[in-house]
Amino acid sequence: MSQIIEFVTNRWDLFLALAIILALMFSGGLMRRLRGYQEIVAADAVLKMNHDNAIMLDVREDSEFKDGHIIDAIHIPLGKLAERINELSAYKGKEVIVNCRSGHRSASACARLRKSGFDKVFNLKGGIMAWQSAGLPLQKPAKGKKRKEK
Repeated sequence: MSQIIEFVTNRWDLFLALAIILALMFSGGLMRRLRGYQEIVAADAVLKMNHDNAIMLDVREDSEFKDGHIIDAIHIPLGKLAERINELSAYKGKEVIVNCRSGHRSASACARLRKSGFDKVFNLKGGIMAWQSAGLPLQKPAKGKKRKEK
């Protein structure tokens, strides 16, 4: 024991570096637990939607949503989530998967949902970009057909 104390006092810089590295290694897992929501990959999101009746919440902006979205996704832009969160109250007992373009905005939305009493919240890891990379389909709004003039 005295050798450890001697090492720490003589090489405090190495010991500090070790402590920082260990803290960084373990903080990721700890932070995931403290956030209160989990990240989920696209394939697992499909399983949850198909087997557990999970709902998909898309928090991208209107223009992004119109470019293509996950089928049956509920669309509430992140900037309007606080004022429109009551629209989701019927889904508090269900699993809610939140997506955005890359997974960063949806992480903020997940935190807000957890604070509002949603227990089963998941962040789509990598967002729509990961969804598309997995070869999964997006729904695009039907474009109105123009009539040919005679």
